[in-house]
Amino acid sequence: MRLGGGQGFYGDGHRPVDDLLAAGIDYLICEALAELTLAILQKDRQRDESLGYARDLPLYLQQAMPYLLDGRTRFITNAGGINPVAAGRAVIGAARSMGASGLKVATVVGDDVRPRAAELGLPDDALFASAYLGARPIVEALEAGADVVITGRVADASLFLAPLVHEFGWAWDDYDRLAAGVVVGHLLECSGQVTGGNYSGRWWENPDPMRIAFPIATVESDGSAVISKPPDTGGMVTFDTVREQLLYEVHNPAQYFSPDVVADFTSLTLDDLGDDQVRVSGTRAADPPSPDTYKGLVCTPAGYAGEARLVYPWPDAEAKARAALAFLRKRAEENGVPVEEWHEEYFGVNAFGGSTVPKDFEPPEVIGRLAWRTADKESAGRVAGEVGVLGLSGPPTISGMGRGRGGGPSQLLAVEAFYVDKKLVDDQVRVEVEEV
Repeated sequence: MRLGGGQGFYGDGHRPVDDLLAAGIDYLICEALAELTLAILQKDRQRDESLGYARDLPLYLQQAMPYLLDGRTRFITNAGGINPVAAGRAVIGAARSMGASGLKVATVVGDDVRPRAAELGLPDDALFASAYLGARPIVEALEAGADVVITGRVADASLFLAPLVHEFGWAWDDYDRLAAGVVVGHLLECSGQVTGGNYSGRWWENPDPMRIAFPIATVESDGSAVISKPPDTGGMVTFDTVREQLLYEVHNPAQYFSPDVVADFTSLTLDDLGDDQVRVSGTRAADPPSPDTYKGLVCTPAGYAGEARLVYPWPDAEAKARAALAFLRKRAEENGVPVEEWHEEYFGVNAFGGSTVPKDFEPPEVIGRLAWRTADKESAGRVAGEVGVLGLSGPPTISGMGRGRGGGPSQLLAVEAFYVDKKLVDDQVRVEVEEV
């Protein structure tokens, strides 16, 4: 089976998908969600209840449509976000507008656990509460003949595991093969990272950075796979790019938890075959191999934030920036603004990883960034209202950057992880299939 990693986040590039489809893949799989993404989608839904899904979803569908209609590929995505029902409707509407006929669209619902908030001990003001589902409902959708599968919060790697379980007939207690499928999913879930993007090695050796490559996994029935990329594209697939992605966002390589299986990444072998091909084999499940819970994510309101970014050049750049930020904080105090939290940092001095300049060294320029949190939007805006006076009455040679005085206050959302018993969630998960 050939799986294509067509998306790594909401807002990822679309052009590389054309190369994946032209290269020939059995499944185009688009992983659209991060924890931050869910919060972004929540803000969309607050403005319009019909939203809450990744709005670039119809664009991917348009690219894939010719391949879907002639049976060359199937499409799986978790772009349904926190409103998979609306996403499913959008896909069906888009398919009809393209003149498609005979296309089966499946929507997986049931990851929303807000109705059980009291039972799970979740906050009363939860805006969303989603469980990270696994591969099972996607397999059910594929078995029902779905050409397109839209889900809500399904774990990243499970999107890729599902078609392997479906096509190869893997049992749900065949943990080593499931673990191998999770590894394949983890390698492909971040689109261009495994093919040389965001690479900390010799990134400048990318042969064609203007033609980004997305990955392909050619998977055998035993779970072994060759990671590659479409021909005549940029990027690179090497031992180093693959192992770097393998360890990306991994806490314990010997126990990589997913809803379907716990994989032991230390058991596998990577073989660089050359010509942008790396073989992955020998993956085993950890002990114990299967978790009893799903990870969940709950979102609650957390007030409002504002910020100011002020640029000062040499001489005395840092001193000027510190004086300006101190002025803003003092004026907020004098004006009785109820600031609950302050954060300040100085780019060019200490914004990343502690001090970045030698002692007694004067940086050529410094960006002083001040951020604050208040309970209400009006209070957050009052702090930024004092920035303007610094133009003529503060330290000399001020400049701004970005969105002027911080772009206005923005709502803050807090997201926290929790665990939920699988049985509580599985009972409410269902798959809805509609033919266009």
